[in-house]
Amino acid sequence: MNKVFKSLPVRLLLGVVIGILAGLVANEGLMHVVVTLNYIMGQVISFCVPLIIIGFIAPSITKLGKNASRMLGIALVLAYTSSLGAALFSMAAGYALIPGMSINPAVEGLKELPEVVFQLSIPPVMGVMSALVFSVMIGLAATWTKAVTVTKLLDEFQKIVLDVVKKIIIPILPIYIAFTFCSLAYEGSITKQFPVFVKVIIIVMAGHYLWMTLLYCLGGAYSGKNPVNVVKNYGPAYITAVGTMSSAATLAVALECARKSEPTLRDDMVDFGIPLFANIHLCGSVLTEVFFVMTVSKVLYGTLPELSTMILFCVLLGVFAVGAPGVPGGTVMASLGLITGVLGFDATGTALMLTIFALQDSFGTACNVTGDGALTMILTGYVERHKIEKQKISVDL
Repeated sequence: MNKVFKSLPVRLLLGVVIGILAGLVANEGLMHVVVTLNYIMGQVISFCVPLIIIGFIAPSITKLGKNASRMLGIALVLAYTSSLGAALFSMAAGYALIPGMSINPAVEGLKELPEVVFQLSIPPVMGVMSALVFSVMIGLAATWTKAVTVTKLLDEFQKIVLDVVKKIIIPILPIYIAFTFCSLAYEGSITKQFPVFVKVIIIVMAGHYLWMTLLYCLGGAYSGKNPVNVVKNYGPAYITAVGTMSSAATLAVALECARKSEPTLRDDMVDFGIPLFANIHLCGSVLTEVFFVMTVSKVLYGTLPELSTMILFCVLLGVFAVGAPGVPGGTVMASLGLITGVLGFDATGTALMLTIFALQDSFGTACNVTGDGALTMILTGYVERHKIEKQKISVDL
């Protein structure tokens, strides 16, 4: 029994259940403590995210040697293709299903969360995208110049980051998720917004699972490996993504899940692919946003956007998704210009879009994170097919 409660999935699920139950009975005094501690833990996690990105991506690129540029290009193509495919799939579902639906997303009467009592601001040393670009540039430059000292330094930094993940991030995640769900239950998002949640999210989640199934089938077919060997390990990452609503914040758990999937996923491709895809592969968020903009258009303006307009929106959204930060609401925030410029949404439409997107952001993020395992399987198949030498990495999460 003790071993069961030490399991990360069990701790995460307990965090969700305990958080919801506590939120339903909590008073304002308790919530002051909850939101304050949740804010501080969120600051710690956010601070560590750029370090995790640098610690994994940069050393992995240096170990790819002459193949670094090629592998980076392949990863970008895979991420964009998956996001674009998910967008077009969602668009087709929208045209087929939305006209026959009756949706009233208006929600009022939510409780307001208390203010944070003590704000301990811990800004990251750099932004997520800055860390990603820095990792790519320093990794490629070190490879091109054969910088031995920098390569060794990056290897040491990776070991440091791994200890930070094991001894700080993983232990606080269940508590952080419990406090997040406590806040949602207290303000009423889980109860008063339930009708809207059910009407739209069920369809979107079904789309998530269909798209993940397709990705893993393609990954298994291309790599010649059993995708179940990867999917069965992704439960903790999925639950964590639901709780954090952030691919970046889920990165530590996603890495642990992917490592348990070795040798189906090659260890060097895990170190390279998982941190990279966490920031550029947002298929679930894209799929959700496309279906929701079509729903909002029908609700507010009485009609669905023209097919040509939606195709243009999907093509551009895929590009924006690659550059969107892997943080809560990152995709929809990055694409606000598309929502207003291409689709012509007014202030009301934009506000409604942001609201209902926030209701399901956690499930879109979970799809993003889980889908990263499928793309990493494709990368594994590619390097094995082209006989690209395996990196000599020995790290244990």
